[in-house]
Amino acid sequence: MLPSKSLINHYSPPLFSSKTPNTNTRITAFPFSHSPKPRSLSIKNSANESNSLSPKPGQFRVDILSESLPFIQKFRGKTIVVKYGGAAMKSQALQASVVNDLVLLACVGLRPVLVHGGGPEINLWLKRLNIEAVFRDGLRVTDSQTMEIVSMVLVGKVNKHLVSLINKAGAIAVGLSGMDGQLLTARPTPNSAQLGFVGEVARVDPAVLKPHIENGHIPVVTSVAADESGQPYNINADTVAGELAAALGAEKLILLTDVAGILEDREDPSSLVKEINIREVKKMIENEKVSGGMIPKVNCCVRSLAQGCRTASIIDGRLPHSLLLEILTDEGAGTMITG
Repeated sequence: MLPSKSLINHYSPPLFSSKTPNTNTRITAFPFSHSPKPRSLSIKNSANESNSLSPKPGQFRVDILSESLPFIQKFRGKTIVVKYGGAAMKSQALQASVVNDLVLLACVGLRPVLVHGGGPEINLWLKRLNIEAVFRDGLRVTDSQTMEIVSMVLVGKVNKHLVSLINKAGAIAVGLSGMDGQLLTARPTPNSAQLGFVGEVARVDPAVLKPHIENGHIPVVTSVAADESGQPYNINADTVAGELAAALGAEKLILLTDVAGILEDREDPSSLVKEINIREVKKMIENEKVSGGMIPKVNCCVRSLAQGCRTASIIDGRLPHSLLLEILTDEGAGTMITG
């Protein structure tokens, strides 16, 4: 638990709505929001008006927990699939933030599932072994030698490191690859002649995950899977997260990214689209307002929603505690896509 002084540094007074949150809508602001005119907590207003003593740190903690109650009640017992990558994976501070958020969510009754890639770590080991990293259309060209490194790094190193961090933070994590329990069955991409062992998800069997989720464990899944013959494939982690969210009937799919979310104007960071439905986001793609690397992320979310996931969010993983912002506040930390 953070000491009193640290808590104030991390949390400004909460600004939640007292209404019970609707899963598909957002409510009001939160201490982490960037609203230009945030409302202050009532106790703070009272203190300012009367020029009396400032609220004690303990009062802030109590108020934060109290105002979180409607969100906790709404999501308690619900499965949340989080794709972890980008800046949040490269920064130790952000990595600790994500791990602590996952453990907190598990402690209050949510059922998080973490899916990860590990591109930067793969590149590091390829460089150490004097193997050139080659990309085509944003996808890693994966020959047999590279695939061996990908498996070793993602399954043997990154996955177990994340499991260790979560266990150390107070939860119980279980590390899995797509090959474990035939969780994922892969197939080659249509352009496998150019990309090598880069795969797609052919089938999901979440049976191996469900006992862990029901027992309160946090599954940590890496995006390596094998085809029917046992050949391993490197699969995009966003895709894996989306397919798992659909198969589990998850309440939310959350993709941690290095951008604020979907922007109405790509050149204007302040034009963040807070909430959008499938029809509207497809129109944005048609009008080229969504382009480049954001397109596969949006398509991943749309596909997951179409198969049973309730909502999908593309959030800014560069923000500390972005997961808590997205789940326990109405303001969120990016763009929420609804069906």
